[in-house]
Amino acid sequence: MKTLGLIHTSATLVPIFQQLCDEYLADVKVFNIVDDSLIKDVISKGKLTPQTARRVVDYVGSAELAGADQIMVTCSSIGAAVEAAAELSEVPVLRVDQPMADLAIKTGTKIGVVATLPTTLEPTADLVRRRAKVLGKDILLTSKLCEGAFEALMGGQPETHDEMVAKALKELAEEVDVILLAQASMARVVDTLDESDKKVPIVASPPEAVKYLAEILK
Repeated sequence: MKTLGLIHTSATLVPIFQQLCDEYLADVKVFNIVDDSLIKDVISKGKLTPQTARRVVDYVGSAELAGADQIMVTCSSIGAAVEAAAELSEVPVLRVDQPMADLAIKTGTKIGVVATLPTTLEPTADLVRRRAKVLGKDILLTSKLCEGAFEALMGGQPETHDEMVAKALKELAEEVDVILLAQASMARVVDTLDESDKKVPIVASPPEAVKYLAEILK
């Protein structure tokens, strides 16, 4: 039986990925490492610092020592550190947003990325640009930041957060072929949209990442 190590920057992501793993990776053992101080540091400093990146690398090393055959880091904001860790690991390490980015590039030319944090928006947009080069496709990327939405969510106003994200999704759907959600916390908003507003595919990273792992961990 294969073993998957998941590294999270929020405990709220554990049940989301557990449900997906139960559905797609029933024959895979899964363990979780959680440290929310990683994302808190990125948000407070407005960027991924070398010190935080080093800690991400250490967690990946710890997951490898724990017996993982495959490791995935479920936070998009620390993607650069994940790629650095992958270079040092003897087992495969996946950025949670790579399968989503690859799917978007194959789906259309005009790609939209939505986020509620600038620290997540740029790493995801950067990944899409680089994966497009790898896949040999010219794309037009449109990024949209829902300013204030994350603060509303953290401040106990989920309705305000959802309204802002929904507005951004509706606007982008008029301009692009496919929309990427840079944060898993935004996925629930898609379920609240009318079908008429879902004019293009809206893709979240968790399901695409776990489906990708299901293929490679057969």
